[in-house]
Amino acid sequence: MSEQHVHGSHPEIAKRLKRAEGHLRSVVEMINAGRPCLDIAQQLHAVERAVSEAKRSLIRDHLDHCLDHAAEETGAERRAAMEAFKQITKYL
Repeated sequence: MSEQHVHGSHPEIAKRLKRAEGHLRSVVEMINAGRPCLDIAQQLHAVERAVSEAKRSLIRDHLDHCLDHAAEETGAERRAAMEAFKQITKYL
């Protein structure tokens, strides 16, 4: 497992994801209750956006941290930081 990374944005991201988790549970309840598809689709869209925004915030914060860190490093550490940068960009 890789080393632990904690950024200042993580608590807010976790809070957003917990809200999205609650909304997703509500969507399942709506489906089970036979609610109209339009209502369900609107809620699913809201969940999708919340998760997308959380992902975007996480990646942006990581990139800022990664690039700042890479600028301070030399040699192998810089190459490792740049490799991590390349790997995370596939999730953009």
